[in-house]
Amino acid sequence: MLLILILGVLLLMDLTPGDPAAIVAGDNATAQDIEETRERLGLNDSILERYVGYLGDLARGDMGTSLYTNRPVSEAILAALPVTLWLTFLALAVALLVAVPLGVLAAVKRGSAFDRIISSVSAGAMAAPPFAIGLLLVTVFAVNRSWFPAGGYVALGEDPTGWALSVTLPALALAVDPAAELVRQTRGAVVDVLERDYVQTAVAMGIPRRVVIAKYAGKNAAVPVVTVLGLQAARVLGGAVVIELIFTLPGLGSEALNAVLYHDYPMIQGIVLVSAALILLMNLIVDASYTYFDPKLRG
Repeated sequence: MLLILILGVLLLMDLTPGDPAAIVAGDNATAQDIEETRERLGLNDSILERYVGYLGDLARGDMGTSLYTNRPVSEAILAALPVTLWLTFLALAVALLVAVPLGVLAAVKRGSAFDRIISSVSAGAMAAPPFAIGLLLVTVFAVNRSWFPAGGYVALGEDPTGWALSVTLPALALAVDPAAELVRQTRGAVVDVLERDYVQTAVAMGIPRRVVIAKYAGKNAAVPVVTVLGLQAARVLGGAVVIELIFTLPGLGSEALNAVLYHDYPMIQGIVLVSAALILLMNLIVDASYTYFDPKLRG
């Protein structure tokens, strides 16, 4: 998948308007200067030559040099990656902590007013774009109340309290959409499991309903929820780009925007490659977790 993705990025970058060589050469560069820059950057090479050359550089741990900052791409990504990873992790953690209990309660109280309210709120939350939620949170809790900073980032190692304040609003803005989807999926999965014969038998035997859900139904209901969680992790990672711009966080989103604006092809390739690798890793973790929740898959 990563090999195909790298080739796709190279093909797409060839189709984008603008000449990175002209940007690197400067505003006062002559046609000859631009052509020499293109040759130096290897932009005159064929797609296949650039593809093979890039793979060879990756094998040596070299992701290239930024055309905009003249900084090693790997160094820039390593500096920005912790911000995006923390944001993604916190958003998914908040989504799980909120969605799973609400989804289970909605399933247990199926058809009640609580169930209808949760279903309606989750449907509305899914329709709200993360950037709108982010702007609303900034307005209410940063501008009007001054409880949290409106933007900026403080490293965890420098000031844990400042770090917590700087990531709270972005994480909440990112968590709304996955939480809404996980509520619906959790409710549906638990409702389905509660209708199974073995659950009905356990309840008829006098085992308390909460024990049946926690001990017998929980793992079976978790399989579809974990699947959706993996999909939501990829969406959250992509949505972090917009949220980082709203809250001026120095993550991969900010680096990606600058790379696109300045046609910084090496940086774009590096960010896409790292993002894809993270998503593939998340999918691998989800697939591996199935054997824990469903013992039948271990064979």
